[in-house]
Amino acid sequence: MRIASWNVNSIRQRLQPLLAFLKEAAPDALCLQETKCEDHAFPRLEIEDAGYNVAIHGQKTFNGVAILSKSPLDDVTIGLPGFDGEAQSRYIEAVVSDGAGGATRVASIYAPNGNPPDTPKYPYKLAFMEALTRHAAALLRLEESVVLAGDYNVIPAPGDVYEPSAWMGDALFLPQTRAAFQRLLNLGYADALRATTDAPGLYTFWDYQAGAWQKNKGLRIDHLLLSPRAADRLARVDIAKAMRAGDKPSDHVAIYADLAAA
Repeated sequence: MRIASWNVNSIRQRLQPLLAFLKEAAPDALCLQETKCEDHAFPRLEIEDAGYNVAIHGQKTFNGVAILSKSPLDDVTIGLPGFDGEAQSRYIEAVVSDGAGGATRVASIYAPNGNPPDTPKYPYKLAFMEALTRHAAALLRLEESVVLAGDYNVIPAPGDVYEPSAWMGDALFLPQTRAAFQRLLNLGYADALRATTDAPGLYTFWDYQAGAWQKNKGLRIDHLLLSPRAADRLARVDIAKAMRAGDKPSDHVAIYADLAAA
């Protein structure tokens, strides 16, 4: 079972790269972030024609999350339980079948950026992470295979950014931010990529400015967190880095994990 995550940075601008990714990588489930459109404007027909079911939680111009799945989506949850999101569409969750009698609960998460840190945006970010941690703990009690996928806007460690010293005061890399992410891991979730490699320089985001892509000045801020039952099935993790060199790319690329049959 292949589960992927991608911040598309506007699904209507990235529809053709999205359809190409669905065809080439053929994920069983794909979590999208920053769809940046209301539900009625989501290109549902084109995606369904590609063989995918759709669950969406949209918002005009900003934010927006979705889950695409080859199998029907069950037990869909819109919005992060226990969090007053101020009408920001940042969380959607559903159960997807692996086609072999098993199922995995998948969430698509777009955590707040939090910058500038000296504004209310940063406490909002931390409050979201706290609510996510509470809900993640509740999901573990279900003893299911769970994948919490998305753009966390967290750089977990110095090896996940091209120049750590340049990010010391940024909300993505502040000690409180990294500690909030670590609390998720401490619950028992595994960072899928780091479960397979300790190599530095594996990035999922390159800014559009100052030649960041060409100079490989990237960040790893898109993550797949696996519950113990999902982690036991982990076979492979890959970052679709070539997407960033495509026509009109998102500033993020997809990351995906392959899970063995349950």
